[in-house]
Amino acid sequence: MFSAIKKIANRSDSLRRIALERWWDELRASPRAREPGRLIAHGRKTYSQNDEDGIVLEIFNRIGEGDRRFIEFGVQAGVECNTALLLMAGWSGLWLDGSDKYVEAAKGHQAVAVGQGRLTVRKAFVTAENIDGLLGPWAGGTADTPASVDLLSIDIDGNDYWIWRAIAAVRPRVLIIEYNAAYPPPVAFVAEYKADRVWDGGNYHSASLSSLEALGRAKGYALVGCNLSGANAFFVREDELTGPDGQARFAAPYTAANHYEPPRYDLSGLPSGHPPRFGVNAAPPLSSSPLLGAKT
Repeated sequence: MFSAIKKIANRSDSLRRIALERWWDELRASPRAREPGRLIAHGRKTYSQNDEDGIVLEIFNRIGEGDRRFIEFGVQAGVECNTALLLMAGWSGLWLDGSDKYVEAAKGHQAVAVGQGRLTVRKAFVTAENIDGLLGPWAGGTADTPASVDLLSIDIDGNDYWIWRAIAAVRPRVLIIEYNAAYPPPVAFVAEYKADRVWDGGNYHSASLSSLEALGRAKGYALVGCNLSGANAFFVREDELTGPDGQARFAAPYTAANHYEPPRYDLSGLPSGHPPRFGVNAAPPLSSSPLLGAKT
């Protein structure tokens, strides 16, 4: 009996996965996804929770690399986050998480990068009051003279808006931030700031895409896309929006109305293949790599 039930359950899981993959393929092949400048058709998952890995690669393929440094907080164990693929591609970065368990796990999973001095993993419960003190010394910046890094990723399930608003010591070229897709454009919504906020699993968290668009514009950033699951928004510094030829690199207008993706959280369950593992990347650099492309 147990064997029969297990077979039915396995078949049900397989059918669900196939249905999700077909849905994802249909979304990526839609006329909207194929419009010039859009990012959603480029989504791929290697180590990210959703399709953020592919979108990040495409953004840097368009704007080119800078210092190859990233900052991410809310990484948990470091096996499913937005910068693990960049780390494997030779980038350097700072990871922050508020859990001793996760920090030690991340150090273990990424022992090679930690040992090479390319990755710093620290325990920190991030707040609007302490964020610049955590990022500034590592990046070499202050509120008066902010440091440039290539990528900053914010995913703390609550105070994301307030943390971004408070950051002054670093000025990333690209920023990824979680948004609350339950509030579609043009709704303005920001969860009340509480320094000790921990997500309770409900939909009172973070901020609507319209509110993040307004914050980004005030800080000199443009909204250039969201991932298909409706979880993360991608912002690019305004000086990176056009190439040397004056052509736009992304799909305008840079608004929530244009780039909003509704909540499709079931897509987060799509596997990327084998379970994630990390080690030495012994490949020589390739000039054709998307991460090594010149600005276009």
